[in-house]
Amino acid sequence: MASTTGKNRSILAGLVGADSVTETPTLLDKPTSPERLTTRLTGLARVTAGDVREKTLKLVDPGRCRMWSRHNRRYDLLNESACSDLLESLRAQGEQEFPAIVRRVHDDPAFDYEVVCGARRHWSVSHLRNIEHRDIRFLIEERELSDEAAFRLADVENRSRKDICDFERALDYRNAVETYYGGLAVRMAERLEVSKGWLSRFLDLAKLPTDVIDAFGDVRQLREHHAREIKPLLANTGMRPKVMAEAKRIAALQASASERGEGLLDGPKVLAALKRAAAGGQRDSAKAPTRPSSITNEAGTTLFTLMPKGPRKVVLELALNAKATNEDFHVAFQRELDRLRPPP
Repeated sequence: MASTTGKNRSILAGLVGADSVTETPTLLDKPTSPERLTTRLTGLARVTAGDVREKTLKLVDPGRCRMWSRHNRRYDLLNESACSDLLESLRAQGEQEFPAIVRRVHDDPAFDYEVVCGARRHWSVSHLRNIEHRDIRFLIEERELSDEAAFRLADVENRSRKDICDFERALDYRNAVETYYGGLAVRMAERLEVSKGWLSRFLDLAKLPTDVIDAFGDVRQLREHHAREIKPLLANTGMRPKVMAEAKRIAALQASASERGEGLLDGPKVLAALKRAAAGGQRDSAKAPTRPSSITNEAGTTLFTLMPKGPRKVVLELALNAKATNEDFHVAFQRELDRLRPPP
């Protein structure tokens, strides 16, 4: 009669393929003592009872995995420099430490999985296999996820990462708010457990005109705070044409420098140039108003009024009972400050 140990080995061998790695518990290693065997059998019993969740990881060919079409990272921006830390780790360890999260592909015979989280891991393993001809495979964890759940999972994993740029994140949020949340930023903020103001700043970044984006040369230079400072300039009818003309001029210079392999004008300098252009086109209109003016938010709610007091002063009267957020007041105040007192 086969021993209990042998039976359990047979059961697990049938559940875990040669290309799989099963995380806690496992009986695939030979026990070294009765106590160790007892511990492992107890672990298996807890899995059966539902107290422990068993997770099966697989080692696969990265060529059989495609990027999810809504992945929040620009795969075309990945290179040896962007993935240098991960490449170094993979070379040293000879294997991938953390699995990528994937979903099964059913609509394309060329692929078995699509990557929800793990673009850098996929790129790095592919590079080591194809360029350095290393014997390494792609470690994955397969999950069943709806598109909305996949989006939230990818966002949680990448939100604090420094190697994903603000503009990539902004585009991801802009697409998600329309696709999953009916265009309602409030609903999306609740699902992501972030403030509406924080989310709105990234949505504003994604709405910048193409010429302004191109002016930064490389989208990785474009930050959320840039959009915050550029937005009021574009909202001003007197400043906008000047800003757009300057952005187009800078974009052409950046493209030319890139073609020649020269360094690009950095983000702070681009922003300063756009502000100078706005100020140059608005000096006459940047005077105090001649009569009281009401300042509203996007919903049309009056936030405060501006009343002239001499040639160089205005009095601001807040509508404290306005049905608006503090963020609305902050944005409106910054916009009016930039209009009335443009940068030198």
